[in-house]
Amino acid sequence: MTPFKPENIHSALGGDFFDEVQPARFPQQILRFRNQKWAEKVGLAGLDDAHWLRRFAGFEPFHGSLNVPLALRYHGHQFRNYNPDLGDGRGFLYAQMRDDSGRLLDFGTKGSGTTPWSRSGDGRLTLKGGVREVLATQLLEAQGVNTSKSFSLVETGESLVRGDEPSPTRAAVLVRLNHSHIRIGTFQRFAALDQPENIEKLLDHAIKFYVPKANGALVEAEGALLENRVGSFLRTVGQSLACLVAQWMAAGFVHGVLNTDNINITGESFDYGPWRFVPTYAPDFTAAYFDHSGLYAFGRQPSAVGWNFTRLAECFVNLVPISVLNDALESYSENLQPELARAVLERLGLQSNGFLSDISLANAWFKALFDSQVPFERAFFDFYANNEQRINDSPYAARYVSESFAPLRAVLKDFAPHADANLNHAYFTGDGPCTVLIEEVEALWNPIAQRDDWSSFEAKLAHIAQMSDAYQRG
Repeated sequence: MTPFKPENIHSALGGDFFDEVQPARFPQQILRFRNQKWAEKVGLAGLDDAHWLRRFAGFEPFHGSLNVPLALRYHGHQFRNYNPDLGDGRGFLYAQMRDDSGRLLDFGTKGSGTTPWSRSGDGRLTLKGGVREVLATQLLEAQGVNTSKSFSLVETGESLVRGDEPSPTRAAVLVRLNHSHIRIGTFQRFAALDQPENIEKLLDHAIKFYVPKANGALVEAEGALLENRVGSFLRTVGQSLACLVAQWMAAGFVHGVLNTDNINITGESFDYGPWRFVPTYAPDFTAAYFDHSGLYAFGRQPSAVGWNFTRLAECFVNLVPISVLNDALESYSENLQPELARAVLERLGLQSNGFLSDISLANAWFKALFDSQVPFERAFFDFYANNEQRINDSPYAARYVSESFAPLRAVLKDFAPHADANLNHAYFTGDGPCTVLIEEVEALWNPIAQRDDWSSFEAKLAHIAQMSDAYQRG
């Protein structure tokens, strides 16, 4: 059994980076979700429910980790308007640890009470918001997206008033597991405050603990040139962000709020608000009702994240030559196409056929989905492993022999399935793919809200787990 390996890394950065806070005390603690899979990976699978609640609703400190929770400080562009009044307003960094592979991980919270950055908010999370985040992270992980993990969801017995939900509504506290909670906005804050020494301190902290591919600039020579460290760091982050965006596009996922405070340096998808999955391929599909211009629409996510990445590079503009930043910025754009091709191939269970062929397949795939408007996830399900029998047996078989799919079918002839594509798995022999469209979320929530009936939610999580097992997600 994996032992719990506590760490206390973030505290060493000092008080310029966070505020020590106290968690809220809740009138009730009802466990609604625990992530047993990831509990095993970090050595907490043996906790009974009572001890689980003490840790993830009472926030009793882990010996050897943080003594008190830390509300992290950051700024950010929100819908491209700079906001210096941000920071962890209803969450905090609760604990740090190593997983079974030795990787440093953070426990962060959502709905754990007010902090100095709450502004006029109550620091709480609605239960529906927590349920939605669990669904998003579980499905994205099953689809192969680099995402934060919903680790625990506890209902807290409080009533909340919200403008975007029928109120009063039930409250909850969520604990998420991330590789890092350091955001683009964390760097932006020190750039805005003109604190180059803290930018460099944060840079070296990030390279040492969170961006291992950039570590060579520090390891090869003590006191390596700052421009080498910045360039290596940015190139690594750019590649990670390109990979994340590609995975979103292959999953049909729309984050909804791609502000710079919602993008972290490890390229993990996190902080799920008005997310959606596209029903069919639609570049102009938006997730947030308040995104009136479609700034963060499905098809604009690559450019939105690229814009955010440029804001990260700007934080170093007074520290290194501009040529270093321009060179590093190319790492994002030059990786987008190959990462998208790789993500599509992975979801289709196909082996690579070479760089140009892979990109041609990805382009033909999305064009066929756009022209035909076959349900997005259904197409991936039917074409998995390029198996003609599955394709012909689909309810959409007539569309698959239409002109919309002719170019794609021609390209697919050159691609072989992965050797470990498990078409006999119960998921692939079932009636259809696992989806979490907005209508399904509402259908899952209604019995919870009306009768405290969690059976549909639990059934959906079981279907997602089956999908994850079929795709062999570790």
